[in-house]
Parts: sequence; structure tokens; C-alpha cells
Amino acid sequence: MKLFIPGPVNVDPEILKALSTPVIGHRTEEFHQLFATLQAKLQKLLFTENRIILPTSSATGLWEACILNCVEKSILHLVNGSFSSKWHEVSLACGRQADKLEAEWGKAVKPEMVEKALREKQYEAIAITHNETSTGVMNPLEEILEAAHRHGVMTFVDAVSSMAGVRIDVDRLGIDVCLASVQKAFGLPPGFAMASVSERAFEKSRKMRNKGYYFDFSALLKYMEKSETPSTPSIPHMFALDKQLDRMFAEGLENRFARHLEMAMLMRTWASEHFALFPEKGYESVTMTCIKNTKNISVSNLINELRKRGMVISNGYGPLMEKTFRIAHMADLQVKDIQELLGNMEDILKL
Repeated sequence: MKLFIPGPVNVDPEILKALSTPVIGHRTEEFHQLFATLQAKLQKLLFTENRIILPTSSATGLWEACILNCVEKSILHLVNGSFSSKWHEVSLACGRQADKLEAEWGKAVKPEMVEKALREKQYEAIAITHNETSTGVMNPLEEILEAAHRHGVMTFVDAVSSMAGVRIDVDRLGIDVCLASVQKAFGLPPGFAMASVSERAFEKSRKMRNKGYYFDFSALLKYMEKSETPSTPSIPHMFALDKQLDRMFAEGLENRFARHLEMAMLMRTWASEHFALFPEKGYESVTMTCIKNTKNISVSNLINELRKRGMVISNGYGPLMEKTFRIAHMADLQVKDIQELLGNMEDILKL
């Protein structure tokens, strides 16, 4: 099956081969070299000098890590879909005072909304979902961060479905924690995550109590200084990530970002011609497209017919099921793959 779902994505045979690299000990010189190499390559990808933590977990674990390490009391969550809402639930589960600044599903959270909320109440941090995978909305990250910085709050960015597909200039944007997992635009199997962490975030972690064990930033930093992890990581993922980063740099980061945008523009044009885009104009995702089911087709039937042809797309998420459908264009997919998919969809739907 060729996956056009917003994660997990197809994994290239070259990456699958890298996953089968013979395992090494995580306290060996070979591992130290691998870890240090990944640090440098991920810093290059994210345009940052911040340290990169590499936990063996999903990105959901890093949502919790941000809260436990850096929020004593209050945090503001920007919510405009299911995943940004779930991050808010994580903060509540961690016992923090967590407020929601909500925009309607399909709409972006605007910087003026953030500015108003931060003027009205003091928060320690703000949680931003860059690319809301449930709705296909890409929030205006730079403008939101500018508003956050005017109020001095810490900034946490969920870039799960955007990192490695679009440029995220971490240092210029002043992001304290920028997190992602590898099963989306990185093009690896699920089960591994990463985050750039600022010195301010590490300093806050040093002062925090009752912050858990596995995601303790201070403990992670102590081991990172030796190019190690506190516990045994998924070493196969690290070999695969190293290989994939080499492939990204061989393609060229700007070329990679341009390829993702070209696929997105192709999808938007097709969706606008035959259906309609669900996200408001100007805030469409670059890595996946959420299409409004204006023809009232059976999305489930379309998915089943595509599966017969070896292709998989996603239905709408949660309350948007059958009202929308989602098509990813990220990782190692190429323009020709999107063209092939659209041709098959037109044939099935008799468009």
C-alpha cells in the first residue's frame, strides 16, 4: 500500500535497510559518535544551536515533558482542532492550570487573539500546534511567537506534522521547545521523537520539582553532555534517522521544502476545482490537505476503492468524518505520486 495518510507514512527501502543495521551498545564510542552526529544534523535542519533531545517515545510524551519541566502553574493552549485540544488535556492531567484560546475548526489562531489573551492574564508558557493535522490548518507561527515574546512567556511548539517538511528557524523564532515525532515528514516508522530545547527551558527544569523521571530535561542534559541517553534508546531509529538526514541534505533543504509546497499547491488546486478546501484561505497546511466534502460522496467508499488500487487516504478526523477527507503530501512522496493518486480518484469518482 502507498500511504497518503498524515502519518505514519511510507518508509523508503533505503531507510528500512538502515533500520536493520546491527545494533551497538548505547554506552560505546560508536554510539557516542552516532549521537553527536545526529545532534549536529538536527541542529542544521532546525537552524538552531539548541541541544536536541532524542527520547524513544511518541511526540505525546514530549507534550508532557514540556509541562512537567517548564510549567509550575499556568499555561495557555492555542486550540483549533483535535490534537491541539489533546495537548491541553495533557496539561490538565499534569495538574496545571491550563486555559484554552480557541478558534473554530478550520480557522487559524490569529496573533491578535494571542496578544489579547496574554494582555488579560499572565501565563508562564504558551503551547502552539503549528500544523493542526485534524483540520489541515497551519497556524501563523512567526506572528504568534512575536506576540508571545512581547509578553516574555516560554514557547512550546508542536511541529509534529510540519518539521522536516517546512522551514522552522528555531533560533530566529526564539522557540524554547520545538518537538516532533518521526512518522510524518521525516519518513521513518513511528516510535521515536525529538525536540530542540533552549537553555532557558533547561534552566527552568533545574528548578522544578516533581517533574517525573523519563522526560526530566536536567537528566537528559547530563547524559547528552556525554553523547548518551539515560536509558536504552531505539538505536535502529537513530541509524535510520541518520540516513534520512543525509538524504535530506543531499536533496537540499530548500529543495525539500519547495517540493512539499509544490505537492501542496497541486492538491489545493485539485481540491478547489472538484470540492473545496476546509482550512480558511491563507492558512492551508503545506504537508497535508483537508478537503471539504461538498459533493457529499461516501468518503469511506472512496477509501475502500483506493485501497483496491494500493493507495490509502484518510477520512475526516473525529466530528469531521465523512464531512472532510485528508491527503498527506510529505516525507519522500513526490509530485508524480500525488498526480497518480489524483488520477485514480478522478477515475473512481467519475470527475
